[in-house]
Amino acid sequence: MQSHEQEKNQVEPDKRQFLTFCLGSEFFGLELHQTREILEYKGVTPVPLMPAFICGVINLRGEVVPIIDLALRLGRPAITLHRRSCIVVVEIEVDGNQVVLGLLADSVSEVIEINNNEVEEAPAFGAKIKAEFILGIAKKNDEFIILLNADKALSPRELAYLIEAEFE
Repeated sequence: MQSHEQEKNQVEPDKRQFLTFCLGSEFFGLELHQTREILEYKGVTPVPLMPAFICGVINLRGEVVPIIDLALRLGRPAITLHRRSCIVVVEIEVDGNQVVLGLLADSVSEVIEINNNEVEEAPAFGAKIKAEFILGIAKKNDEFIILLNADKALSPRELAYLIEAEFE
């Protein structure tokens, strides 16, 4: 038998939970199960000869974690650091292995639950983000939230391709 706390933490099968955050004036969401933690931005160690969207690395309890300026990664202007800037630490699966990345964001908003039927496909025009990077678009309180597919948008293969392209 489940405790009340366990029941409260379970999400219905037709709903998913997303961590929402801001990049500039836009709202984005990542599936909650892919997020590990949120860190206050305290600086990163730059790594030479990396593309602009890779800010550097941090030491997270003995683990070297690359930090990506998600706004730059998605073709937006770079994030201007301020007191609400933070790093969203995510885990994505690549070939059966867990890969940990930090995503620089302007601010984190909240965790929301979205019904699957409330997620619409991204329009084929105007998004300026590769279609496979987007799970869909949801609306909450008159704001659109772009739901990202972290496994695709942040895959090491995709990032390696971008690094190679920048230095060719």
